[in-house]
Amino acid sequence: MLPEALLADLLAAASALRDEGHGRVQSWSRKVFIPLTQLCRNLCHYCTFSQPPRPGENAYMTRDEVLAVARAGQAAGCTEALFTLGDKPELRFAAARDELARLGHATTISYLVEMAALVRDETGLLPHINAGVMTREEMAALRRVSVSQGLMLESVSDRLCGKGGAHYRSPDKEPAARLETIRLAGELQIPFTTGILIGIGETRREQIEALEAICDLHRRYGHIQEVIVQNFRAKERTVMAHAPEPDMDDLLWTIAAARIVLGPEMNIQAPPNLSAADFPRLLSAGINDWGGVSPVTPDHVNPEAPWPEVERLRMATEGEGRMLVARLPVYPAYAQDNGRWQDKAMVRHILAHADAAGFAREDSWSPGIALEPRVTRPSTLPVDPKIAAIVDRAMEGALLEEEEITALFSARETDLEHICDSADALRERVMGDAVTYVVNRNINYTNICAYKCGFCAFSKGDKAEHLRGKPYDLDLEEVVRRTREAWDRGGTEVCLQGGIHPHYTGETYINLARAVRAAVPDMHIHAFSPLEVSQGAATLGLTVEQFLIRLKEAGLDTLPGTAAEILDDEVRAILCPDKLSTDQWLDVIETAHRVGFTTTATIMFGHVDTPRHWARHLIRIRDLQRRTGGFTEFVPLPFVHMEAPMGLRGEVRHGPTFREVRLMHAVARLALHPHIRSIQTSWVKLGGEGVKACLNSGANDLGGTLMNESISRAAGTQHGQEMPPAAMEALIRSLGRTPRQRSTAYGAVAQHIHERGMDAAELTPMILTPPRRRRKEQERFAYAE
Repeated sequence: MLPEALLADLLAAASALRDEGHGRVQSWSRKVFIPLTQLCRNLCHYCTFSQPPRPGENAYMTRDEVLAVARAGQAAGCTEALFTLGDKPELRFAAARDELARLGHATTISYLVEMAALVRDETGLLPHINAGVMTREEMAALRRVSVSQGLMLESVSDRLCGKGGAHYRSPDKEPAARLETIRLAGELQIPFTTGILIGIGETRREQIEALEAICDLHRRYGHIQEVIVQNFRAKERTVMAHAPEPDMDDLLWTIAAARIVLGPEMNIQAPPNLSAADFPRLLSAGINDWGGVSPVTPDHVNPEAPWPEVERLRMATEGEGRMLVARLPVYPAYAQDNGRWQDKAMVRHILAHADAAGFAREDSWSPGIALEPRVTRPSTLPVDPKIAAIVDRAMEGALLEEEEITALFSARETDLEHICDSADALRERVMGDAVTYVVNRNINYTNICAYKCGFCAFSKGDKAEHLRGKPYDLDLEEVVRRTREAWDRGGTEVCLQGGIHPHYTGETYINLARAVRAAVPDMHIHAFSPLEVSQGAATLGLTVEQFLIRLKEAGLDTLPGTAAEILDDEVRAILCPDKLSTDQWLDVIETAHRVGFTTTATIMFGHVDTPRHWARHLIRIRDLQRRTGGFTEFVPLPFVHMEAPMGLRGEVRHGPTFREVRLMHAVARLALHPHIRSIQTSWVKLGGEGVKACLNSGANDLGGTLMNESISRAAGTQHGQEMPPAAMEALIRSLGRTPRQRSTAYGAVAQHIHERGMDAAELTPMILTPPRRRRKEQERFAYAE
């Protein structure tokens, strides 16, 4: 029987269950505490938070006071605004009713709804609400302005509500009322925090009964995101000021029992500030979360117990072999499945703070923004043996499984550094010291597109002049002019891609290739995404293979493996539902390889995808390469969110985090070994500091100098349109590596061509010729005049 179990046995079982469900991750939330009102109708015998009205003082925090605390939290990097308040003070105090009336509200909950929305909209912090026992309607109203709610069950013992009990004269502490609130949260699909308070007169059997009641509700609704086991602390000026407190063994016993009752997946926390210097011992009982810790505000419920400093918390966590990871007030599973668990109004705010795993972003950086030089914080943790074993298998050329690759993508701290260092060692072994680049020019011949991909800020409809600039459709003469200029500036490749113009046919693409080949016979033509190939073939009634053969005859040399985004239809259904499916993209590329073309392979990541989707993408690329050998390189493309339609609508994350960017390059090196040898990193997306980090994490290629870059620039990147060869080589040498200009096919480039690129003239202005139909209209107008 659990109540009679020995502490040592419980601790061992609980720790094993915690590790099974959460690995080494120990989470916490960076929060500010907003005590909207300390008035309360209950008279709990241990509480100092509840205060009666005081003459000359407001009963509620004002709008300005709430915002001041929230903005201080925002400046300190917090993500959570914890609203805590007493239960229904207006039912007990005239002062509360009068002040609410002056504020334009009939109830405390109504005012709370306004303040939570204010904090969300003004600061972007995510409100978590602890507002006591509520009605269904009140909880539904708060769901629209918060990401999670909470109510401590505390106990299921009715006798504690009787005279002499800790909850005497506290109607909102009746177990049935609290259980009903928790149940309503399940019906409303509200991510919910609850827990028990030990040492207030309950027995161990009653503690277990409370935990079992929570477990039953979670089995029914799946909404309990977190269970807190909190120890009673005696406080001066309370009825229970001299009551005995539970000792550490009592607390550890109950935490371990909670883990055993609630299982490996549940998030279980115990407040570290209520255990003073002994708080690291809590880890031995199976907790996986420290709760909210504030760098700004005290614990207003337990003001005598200050929060531990975050660095102290980190050191204690690592001392027990665990890894401290910041989370949001809503836990990862409820952040990622936001269509079910969140009001639509809250989703954009969650996505702004979330990483791909649903934890908190490490900082405010996003791809396209200048990255400051970073220093890796040393960690005392050893490398996880499971991660080390996966890396060893990859280094030997083993075919990693989806679960293994997903585990690598989830790495943090020491494990992250081990993966990146190993990938860099593998890069050196396979590719040597050189960092390669190609002098090329991007020519985006039209930005008019019939597709409506949610991530694309470049394309637009024929008449959408108001949308990020005017539509254009280049004359062949302009394409040829840019090609000749690129050759004169040392370019060896032109990359031709554009939107899927509704009036283009396969002949359009054939004519583009012919024109470039005729103008500059030695220029390498790298052109046409799988989507363009598929569309071009369909317009001519040809198979993809037949059309590719015609493109080859017209002068096409290689194809860019773009339009891949994420090769998983779960993601494509959200991101680009009218585009090629995963299988169609793979089929076009495999056909191109069969016809004799080589191609690149890309991934565009950091939007609505997860590490599991990345793993599937890599496996599909790897397996195709094993069949055909036609990929020359793998190119991670971090999503730039700023001007993307889905970014403007708040439907995507703010690109990958820097940790995720490093991992994508490193894991690609490991998972694709030995089948794809070259891993490219994008200076357009990452800038100089970003690509340096990736070149030290398994990448060996800097891609193209570009001369003109339109697509990322339209999405909001700040890193310019060209990185000339001299700048490329200076960056590479700053890492102690050797620069080498290459051809598209990774061959050598003649010295005189290299020198021409190093001494290139400035680019002449581009001519963006308007759509053909509009040009005809302009010509008719000019003729009439």
